[in-house]
Amino acid sequence: MSTEPKAEGEAEGEVSQTQPKEELDNAVLVGKKPVMSYVVACLTFFNAGKNEVVVKARGRAISKAVDTVELLRRSFMKEIKIKDIKIGTVELTRAEGTKANVSTIEISLVKEKE
Repeated sequence: MSTEPKAEGEAEGEVSQTQPKEELDNAVLVGKKPVMSYVVACLTFFNAGKNEVVVKARGRAISKAVDTVELLRRSFMKEIKIKDIKIGTVELTRAEGTKANVSTIEISLVKEKE
């Protein structure tokens, strides 16, 4: 099991979708924890030498992902810039078999060289 910070919270009844390991190496998955947990996870990645971190969220956690990025940029690391923002929709199958469309966001952050 990896010791790198990864945070994910899923709504009850959702079936998680697996993602390739290399895609999660620099990803912070935003869920139900407090915003500061995700800020600390991002700081840990950047302090470990990563130049790019991707903050990912879906559903109700999207606003928390945006709060995480803004808090990180404004209060902790002013040299971080937003490289890219991707939005989309995934179709999830719930435990009872019904399908639901859930919005997603991926915010790519890069640390500028000083």
